[in-house]
Amino acid sequence: MEKITCKGFKAAGTAANIKKNGNKDLGLIFSEIPANAAAVFTQNRVQAAPVLLDKARIQSGKCQAVIANSGNANCCAGNQGMQAALAMTGYVAENANISEKLVLAASTGVIGEPLPAEKVKAAAPGLVKSLSSEGFSDFAQAIMTTDTFPKLISRQGHLEGKSFTVVGIAKGSGMICPNMATMLCFVCSDIGASADVLQKALSAAADRSFNRITVDGDTSTNDMILLMANALSGAEIKTSEHERAFQNVLDHVLLTLAKMVAKDGEGATKLVEIIVKGAASDKDARKVADTVANSNLVKTAFFGEDANWGRIFAAAGRAGVDFDPDKTDIFFNDVMMAKDGMGCGKAAEAEATKVLKLPEFAITVDLKTGGTGEASVFTCDFSVEYVRINADYRS
Repeated sequence: MEKITCKGFKAAGTAANIKKNGNKDLGLIFSEIPANAAAVFTQNRVQAAPVLLDKARIQSGKCQAVIANSGNANCCAGNQGMQAALAMTGYVAENANISEKLVLAASTGVIGEPLPAEKVKAAAPGLVKSLSSEGFSDFAQAIMTTDTFPKLISRQGHLEGKSFTVVGIAKGSGMICPNMATMLCFVCSDIGASADVLQKALSAAADRSFNRITVDGDTSTNDMILLMANALSGAEIKTSEHERAFQNVLDHVLLTLAKMVAKDGEGATKLVEIIVKGAASDKDARKVADTVANSNLVKTAFFGEDANWGRIFAAAGRAGVDFDPDKTDIFFNDVMMAKDGMGCGKAAEAEATKVLKLPEFAITVDLKTGGTGEASVFTCDFSVEYVRINADYRS
């Protein structure tokens, strides 16, 4: 794996024995100076202690460090959960000699079990000492749960001859149907930007990426994206043109990570883009795309490589959107499977079956309402392995 760095940032990951398997389960990202920061969080009414803590602290627009654990969600643990989240940030502040108010926390794992804060305390000194400019890969491994690979990307941009870097790290494989964020995602940049500019850019990028993926239709209690920018590259956002340049890089990073999450869906073997066009509005198109993408019948057909376009039609029909089924077309990549609401025959089905054998493909539903509404959502297939993973998740 290529060495990923971002000026002024260090990261680390270690095993604190929070997980039963002994894998890395505690990570830290640290900025040499306090960074401007922005975040988006889960819209689930049940919210984990670190989410509640971070929502309060991010109001300052500043963050210098974030500590994240896997193996325990620190959710539905009452006051004990909040005390554990506070303890985590306190251990970092003490060992890194920074203000506790500049430290955020994140957790992922099993809901409803007390977080063993004493294990974090024991690991914190070594975690801080092991911080490295090349430690992002270790951090990415430390936040994995059922993920099969670490999700990490770096991209560069340029402003008036000065280059800046955006590094993104995400985890997520199940309980993925984001509403404002996804399981956990951390973005570091050495660009100079105000907290308000970062918040605007992050919210837009999240809508274009993580808010367009689904694995199983479930939104987590711990969803969070954090964006930190420390200005150490010398590149600074001063104009709307600069904002667009940064937005393009941020959009690319988050969309790439979001597609990694969908592709790595628990038990998934295929990444599928559901495209809906010809709707009366973008909102209508999105409703149809979401309904098709979250349909268990559609997703199991993808897994079985069964070109059962009728399931797609049925899902679109229950999305609560007005369209004429007798005018609707369905495509598997370039293969027309249904035209004006009727199947195109065995030859078309044979070609569509070839498409379904690909690891990545697109399904297009053209509603042909006369409108220009469009939307797309990324989903994955629903396999036997998904059931096994979630049936045994706590054991």
